[in-house]
Amino acid sequence: MAKRIVLGGLAGGVVLFVWGAISHMVLPLGEVGIKVMPNEQPVIAAMRENLREPGFYFFPGGGHDMTLEQQQAWAEEDQRGPNGILIYHPTGSEPLSPTQLLTELLANIAAALVVAFLLGQAAGALAGYGAKVLFVALLGLLPGLDVDVSYWNWYGFPGDYTLAVIADHVIGWLVVGLVLAAIITRPAS
Repeated sequence: MAKRIVLGGLAGGVVLFVWGAISHMVLPLGEVGIKVMPNEQPVIAAMRENLREPGFYFFPGGGHDMTLEQQQAWAEEDQRGPNGILIYHPTGSEPLSPTQLLTELLANIAAALVVAFLLGQAAGALAGYGAKVLFVALLGLLPGLDVDVSYWNWYGFPGDYTLAVIADHVIGWLVVGLVLAAIITRPAS
């Protein structure tokens, strides 16, 4: 069974990686809810002038060590707007670099190995190929419910973006489930 789990994890990770490429580069799923900033050059110029360090920025700024008066002022400013988050890299980066692609592939393989192990543990309780595929697809719903809904709730990620990302997770793991269900069979009794 261990060989099947490793084989399934490797195959599933590659399939998930390919699905990610298709969903983001071929289908419109990877673009749902993402907008291009109008008149972005003045905003970029202001960021170049004022933000020197890469990071994950909240605005308006606040922190856990604020006094009650500071918390009230921050809440008023947040309500007045604008507010948001910014992932910032002042020096830029190479898009779709080999390092980024390899990191994504390795992360997909690691996730698929975990799911292959879980499916191996559950295979005896799952009646048939379809039940195993459904089991894996439902595991794909977990990051959407746990992470993506939280990003929508706390950070204001767009609702259409959130739904598209959840769909992307579920479809990706459904496809992985098709592969894993064929490789991870019920243990011999």
